[in-house]
Amino acid sequence: MPEAKKLTIAELETQIKRLNSRAGQMKMDLHDLAEGLPTDYQTLMTVAAATYEIYKQLDELKQQLKKMEQET
Repeated sequence: MPEAKKLTIAELETQIKRLNSRAGQMKMDLHDLAEGLPTDYQTLMTVAAATYEIYKQLDELKQQLKKMEQET
């Protein structure tokens, strides 16, 4: 994730909260899709990949926050 500027801890926490909300919604969407299989199986890989990316981003932000908190 490229950084144009150094984020503050508060800004990072806000981003994590927003992304966490999106991640939860993606998880529910993936769950709903899985429960409906084989209907809409064509979208499974797309939804799964998007869910993976959100959780990967969330993990990276949490690691960044942890590092920043340890430095202060």
